[in-house]
Amino acid sequence: MSMTRTTIEIDDAALAAAAEVLGTHTKKDTVNAALREVSQRLRRLQALDQLGAMSDRGDFEEFIGNRAAYRR
Repeated sequence: MSMTRTTIEIDDAALAAAAEVLGTHTKKDTVNAALREVSQRLRRLQALDQLGAMSDRGDFEEFIGNRAAYRR
């Protein structure tokens, strides 16, 4: 993993709230964890979009009412 050193202004209240939610103890760990969380959220949203598109195409029709098909 590459790291970039930078100086930024951070909302202290937002940082403290994020640290509490993420269970982190340092500013660096909190910011990095928050960035990872956001990128993972994006990937989950993209996966949901793909599943929706698959559903719209009827890719799951064989499983509806056919328990044997989804237990393979």
